[in-house]
Amino acid sequence: MKEFELKYGCNPNQKPAKIYMNDGGELPIRILSGRPGYINFLDAFNSWQLVKELKAALGLPAVTSFKHVSPTSAAVGIPLSEDLKKACFVDDIEGLDDSPLACAYARARGTDRMCSFGDWVAMSDVCDVTTAKMLKREVSDGVIAPGYEPEALEILKSKRKGNYNIVEIDPEYVPEVQERKQVFGITFEQGRNNFEINRALLEDIVTKNKELPESAVRDLIIALITLKYTQSNSVCYAVDGQAIGVGAGQQSRIHCTRLAGSKADTWFLRQHEKVLNLPFRKDLGRPERDNVIDGYINQNEEDVCADGNWQKYFDAQPAPLTDAEKKEFLATRQNVALGSDAFFPFSDNIERAYRSGVKYIAEPGGSIRDDAVIECCDKYGMVMSFTHMRLFHH
Repeated sequence: MKEFELKYGCNPNQKPAKIYMNDGGELPIRILSGRPGYINFLDAFNSWQLVKELKAALGLPAVTSFKHVSPTSAAVGIPLSEDLKKACFVDDIEGLDDSPLACAYARARGTDRMCSFGDWVAMSDVCDVTTAKMLKREVSDGVIAPGYEPEALEILKSKRKGNYNIVEIDPEYVPEVQERKQVFGITFEQGRNNFEINRALLEDIVTKNKELPESAVRDLIIALITLKYTQSNSVCYAVDGQAIGVGAGQQSRIHCTRLAGSKADTWFLRQHEKVLNLPFRKDLGRPERDNVIDGYINQNEEDVCADGNWQKYFDAQPAPLTDAEKKEFLATRQNVALGSDAFFPFSDNIERAYRSGVKYIAEPGGSIRDDAVIECCDKYGMVMSFTHMRLFHH
């Protein structure tokens, strides 16, 4: 297949639209089901690069959940605790512990379930049956992987009445060194960002505390590779082998840090005993539960515990999760890693990160206020590495 005609571009009025190889060669993909659109393919090709790099860097199967050309999360295949399985809505999945890829998917899809609603999924490895069964029951636009087990493919083909978007990509495909795009009829050209993110990138530790355990190295690499494919400005919190909060596309870095931090806090609080034991009505769907959990934790548009409201969601009226309870629980969350795609210009970012349990930081450095940022890290006993590499993505 040398080109594929799209229904339309970013919006229905943008026609005609297609994808093709500039040199006239074959596309490195096969479409096994559905008809992916313009934005689907943007998500597919960005997300595939992310999981391919994570697998190469850490040697573990990797999965990411993408929405609007940025990851909601990314994770590697580490087994989940029982509470984590319950928080991710996968405690009923048989054989989960036997599939590292399924564990990676459970983490990536379960981190920010509201943002992952209608996502695009990328898998570093051949999709197995366990992973396909989990993916089938989620609201998702499509998936890209280097292959699919025959039974897994049939499971996914039955999704969305046979119209689910399934793309297979050649794992050996290497793009041209130079990449191009047009904006306002003007062609931009640049070298692809082939910078390799690995353990060596974290060696310049600028804080007094220089103890960087391998678990933190892993989580910082996950955060940095996630940022490499996140719309800038961006900040990413990671722990236990997964990105737990991504703040993307904000003009101010502190807003990135706050946004990502609030997502990380929500992720942690999903594992609070009160949240894990909410008495949901049996007829309440999974997406509705996600919305209710977010409302219960963050007390957003609707008080889901109030008279007249709780009856719509629960079999019994739950006790609210108080501010004091949230603060006490979050205080137990520690050893979180944080990456930033560019330097922190002010120490307020460190103050906010500390509130979400951040202990390890990787950022490029180079601000005129580096000293103040380092001093703030030292105040909290944090470990910070200067990577000396910006990771903007637009």
